[in-house]
Amino acid sequence: MSLSLPRPDRFLLAIITAAVLASIFPATGAAVPVLSWASKIMIAVLFFLYGARLSPQESLEGLRNWRLHAVILSFTYLLFPLLGLALRVLDGPVLSHELYLGLLWVCLVPPTVQSSINFTSIAKGNVAGAIVSASFSNLVGVVITPLLAIALMSATGGLHIDASSVLDIVGQLLVPFVLGQLSRRWTADFVKRHKRLKLVDQGSIILVVYSAFSQGMREHMWSTISPGDIVRLVLVCLVVLALVLWLTWQVARWLGFSRADRIAIQFCGTKKSLATGVPMATVLFAGMPTVGLMVLPLMVFHQAQLMACSALAGRYARQAGETGDVQVAG
Repeated sequence: MSLSLPRPDRFLLAIITAAVLASIFPATGAAVPVLSWASKIMIAVLFFLYGARLSPQESLEGLRNWRLHAVILSFTYLLFPLLGLALRVLDGPVLSHELYLGLLWVCLVPPTVQSSINFTSIAKGNVAGAIVSASFSNLVGVVITPLLAIALMSATGGLHIDASSVLDIVGQLLVPFVLGQLSRRWTADFVKRHKRLKLVDQGSIILVVYSAFSQGMREHMWSTISPGDIVRLVLVCLVVLALVLWLTWQVARWLGFSRADRIAIQFCGTKKSLATGVPMATVLFAGMPTVGLMVLPLMVFHQAQLMACSALAGRYARQAGETGDVQVAG
């Protein structure tokens, strides 16, 4: 049976297009402050919508399967950061400093929500567990990811994240997110019904990418890396993805989880969110000329994880059909 890999998703193609356009036609002159303020406003709107979508009650009520969620959280916010620190040996000999920092950032960002759940469902895994874990990881990630970045990237990456960056995180990300959570009584159903609001999410991120790469072009960011750096980055991302996919599956097996739980652990514990990671990076690293390069590894990892997880989900679904072993409850 031939294996057909999925096409690049349209959202990622739009982001790449924005990065290319910014590299050719960067914002200059009077457009710079306008674009800067527009990006800040759209990021605030984006995190307000995130807050309105995620249900804290459902996440907390579903934490009864605490072993499953503890393992997924450990992979997301413990194993991945440790792996990012270990990859520091690549800083210089294999990757440029900016691309290594971007790879470390990949290891710190929260997981995706929707695609983690979708792949778990396709693979006949623990869908209920995936919903709770992915949602809860994103809830805590709004706080944990910036704290990890301040602790690890300042100490090992040579970045200076000052008080103003922390205030920006609070003002542009945390406050809108909390307001979105508090508004759920009035907004949750509206946001859930109007699927086209997703276009606001995607438009915000595309605008942020254009702004980041425009800033990088004004600071001549592409002069700091070579085509060889990009090739090595892709190879490193593929190796990292293969490693965490193997680890999540094997560790879950060693811990005695059911097949359905192992599928949820693998898909929720390895995914990294482009939609959350890019806006967070542009706020936390605002003013840094290489912020565009620092989100490039996340763009590469995002597409690689979609292709790999799609292939794995299809394989697991076929195996479940052959054995009749379909489990969706933890």
